[in-house]
Parts: sequence; C-alpha cells; structure tokens
Amino acid sequence: MEILWAQPNLSIKEVQVKLEKEKDLNFNTVMTVMNRLLDKGLLTKIMAGRTSLYSTVESKERFLENQSKEISLNLVEDFGPLVVNHMLDALDEADPELLDKLEQKIKALKEGR
Repeated sequence: MEILWAQPNLSIKEVQVKLEKEKDLNFNTVMTVMNRLLDKGLLTKIMAGRTSLYSTVESKERFLENQSKEISLNLVEDFGPLVVNHMLDALDEADPELLDKLEQKIKALKEGR
C-alpha cells in the first residue's frame, strides 16, 4: 500500500521490484496479496494494454482513519468498558490539544442524547 500511495498505477512486477529493495519476495506472493487487496476493495485495477495497473482506492490518511475507526469500534464491541478504561489510561501522556478535542466530542455526544 505504501508503494502505491507514493506512486499509483503500478504493475505487480513494478511493486515487486520496489519491495525487493527491502525483502526478497516472489512475484506470486506479491500478486496474491495485491489481488486480495483488490477483492477487499482497497485497490483498483485498470488495464493498459495487457498489463494491469493498480492504485489505492483511498488516500493513506483516509485509509488509516477508516481502519482505526473500525478497530476502535470492534474493540469497544468486544471488550466494552475495559478497552475504554485502557484508552483513557493511555491519555496520561496525551497532547493537551487532543484532550480538549476529546472533551468537546464527549460534550457534543452528551448534548445529542
């Protein structure tokens, strides 16, 4: 995903070549992962002649926002108050601006009820 965020419209082979700079990866492995990401709706594919070119569907920022929201919702659903308490404990080191935003969000949620 990082490679395609940096440079969209790459073939599987082009992605493999870029990945091989860090780790030796088989073409079929890269193809399998990219096709799974395509099936999940995270990548798009267009044809350029006989070559498939892949790009991300969302920007990195939007992807991270959506994924972190989904993870957070799943954690709250699975662990309820326990995970909320742990998240609050993690705020001990939080930036004061983040705490202000959190306080505003909680206030808005309470007013909406």
